Amino acid sequence: MKNIFVIHALKGYEFHAERIKKLFSQYNVDFEFITDGDPSLTNKDIINSFFVSNIDEVLSIGVLSCTLNHIYAYKKIIEQGLEYAIIFENDPFFLGDFSENIAIIEQELQHIPSGFIISLENSTLRFPSFFQTQNNQILYKAKSGRMAGAYLIDYEGAKNILNYLDTYKCNNVIDLWHNTLIDNNIITMYWAHPPFVEQGSHNGLLHSTISSKPSSIFRRISWLAQKLYKYYFRRLFTEHDII
Repeated sequence: MKNIFVIHALKGYEFHAERIKKLFSQYNVDFEFITDGDPSLTNKDIINSFFVSNIDEVLSIGVLSCTLNHIYAYKKIIEQGLEYAIIFENDPFFLGDFSENIAIIEQELQHIPSGFIISLENSTLRFPSFFQTQNNQILYKAKSGRMAGAYLIDYEGAKNILNYLDTYKCNNVIDLWHNTLIDNNIITMYWAHPPFVEQGSHNGLLHSTISSKPSSIFRRISWLAQKLYKYYFRRLFTEHDII
């Protein structure tokens, strides 16, 4: 598999880089770091070509760089003619066997229309309710995303986003901008359930490129308690954004 991109910063996250290399080597998976949006490689003209004019009032430098790297990943999908790509931020933890889970999703990809993003992660701890899930079904059409720490996007989805970007510049962090794209029918969102990736910046095991929260036993315990409650109990009573 050669269609995996990892959003990364050039400096300050060397530990994350080494961890990513070890993690993907366990599955014999090739990947490419996306760092073209690093602040050291950008200027005002580049920023203005992708973002609204007041974006520096909305996003910090780190968040802006991260969002730009996602956009550069879409450009690489088009340039390389990839059927689809999986995009990670630099702090993933796999839940189960990554290669097996991707193989399962690839089977369902054949039955959904092109122009999609599939959320692979559980960072928001939002899941389909027990009554919305079906046996032998992994993908569920959704009204919103679940952040942008791990997702699969197809060629048509990347092309649609870049075409939209030619007219309507990005005005927010990538996670929230995805919701704007969904609302404007630029992409279709699906959730993978059960999810098979979680971000270390959320589960208490790592900090991320744009997170100031350090790893912590207290954050870890809090995360596990919330996940237990929302996955096994709250899903009995709450329906989320599944269509």
